[in-house]
Amino acid sequence: MAFDNGEHAVAQKYFVLAVKLAARADDAPLSGHILRAMAHQAIDLGFAREGLQLAEASVHGERYAAATPRERALLGVIHARGLAANGKKQSAAKALLRAEDDLAAASEGIREPNRTFFFGEAALAHETACTLRDLGDRPRAIREFRHSVRTRGAAFRRTHAVTLGYLGATQIAGGSVEEACATWGSVLDAMEDGIYSGRARQAVVDMRHLLSPYRRRGIPAVTALDARATAYLTQVD
Repeated sequence: MAFDNGEHAVAQKYFVLAVKLAARADDAPLSGHILRAMAHQAIDLGFAREGLQLAEASVHGERYAAATPRERALLGVIHARGLAANGKKQSAAKALLRAEDDLAAASEGIREPNRTFFFGEAALAHETACTLRDLGDRPRAIREFRHSVRTRGAAFRRTHAVTLGYLGATQIAGGSVEEACATWGSVLDAMEDGIYSGRARQAVVDMRHLLSPYRRRGIPAVTALDARATAYLTQVD
């Protein structure tokens, strides 16, 4: 919860405590799950080397081998993100394929831990898109972000806003300014409808930063979106 709210020091404190308790309980898959979350946090914050170290620890030995297929896919796709963030292109591609195979192996006959409830096709597509984006494959990243948006259920509206934020950022990086504005408009629709988290709010902050080079170009979509974003941030801050 602290991670989602952008309280990263608090989140790290509880992650460290949780992984110690999981180790003391001799629960290898749970240890891997927590290390995976720590890796996710580190990568998002730009600590690529540390993120990869944590991700590699999460898929080491029984942490991966004793996990269920859905959880293995979750561990594996964050490992792929860590590899991509460190420029290890071939290894990242292999990790993505393995994560896809692991998720495909999940079935109703296999009892998964409750902690994996959120991880399915949409979540895998989101993390795959982040991996491809970091590898510089912008067109495929956009396709995967869109696939995530199409397949995500209504119960995950905050994550949906984050995915749309990343999609818009990837679109504007490729020069598709008005397309990015349309995507980001959907982010603000969700936020103004009562969705809030630190990560989703950061997507709006990042949006305004990425729009800044275009503010003086007289693009109506940019002007309108920037005004909405500014009003939203003033309201929640």
